[in-house]
Amino acid sequence: MSEDNDAVELDDDAETEAVDAAVEEEADTTEEPTADAAAEGASADAEPDAPADAESEAADEAEDAEEDASPFDDDVMPDDDVDLLIPVEDYLSAGVHIGTQQKTKDMERFIHRVRDDGLYVLDVSLTDQRIRTAADFLANYNPEQILVTSSRQYGRFPAEKFADAIGARARTGRFIPGTLTNPDYAGYIEPDVVVVTDPIGDAQAVKEAITVGIPVIAMCDSNNQLSNVDLVIPTNNKGRRALSVVYWLLANETLDRRGTDTVFALEDFEDEL
Repeated sequence: MSEDNDAVELDDDAETEAVDAAVEEEADTTEEPTADAAAEGASADAEPDAPADAESEAADEAEDAEEDASPFDDDVMPDDDVDLLIPVEDYLSAGVHIGTQQKTKDMERFIHRVRDDGLYVLDVSLTDQRIRTAADFLANYNPEQILVTSSRQYGRFPAEKFADAIGARARTGRFIPGTLTNPDYAGYIEPDVVVVTDPIGDAQAVKEAITVGIPVIAMCDSNNQLSNVDLVIPTNNKGRRALSVVYWLLANETLDRRGTDTVFALEDFEDEL
């Protein structure tokens, strides 16, 4: 790995840990009081001679409140009625919405809000929308002319699985300079479009794609610059589960637009720790 890429990996370690911790914190939110406990509390506060119907009604209300409660911070998009590819809870549980503590002007339009801990929250309805748009775009290309790259460790497995699923090519780990620009290099290839996991970690691939005039689709977090990106998929591009979900959806949506019957399960895109 080059010194530049090494620096990128090291600089991002602390932020990646913070994002992963935020996902775990949401998933491990303290359990809500049970319906029985709430009902007992309601009964204790009631008058001694309160009718049984009142106690029953209080218990029913407590149970309804428990069912409506979510262990996740679900303020992740402005419209609750958006038709998503998967339930919003699935996006939340994977941490797709959790950005970094930095934002660029380029990414402002994809950010829904900022949390109390300083992490920017990405609008998952826009993530969902852009996955569909990217699938529409990729379906127009011959599969073997699509190149997928990921220097990030957590992106390598889902990127390779995505390439296998749609018949594309993958270059994960360090992107060798000259892959797209040097015909004398043994690994030289001429794709028609490039999908990158992170414009920062995959900067070499983006640079070469721009040099030879190849469009770039990029998974971008709140801290990414978009000057060399043609199509953005706003997402947490550092989390293992988030990248698995986005690559999984993108694969299935691309295959759907090609008219194939193949459908992959999310588990196929999740690398074992």
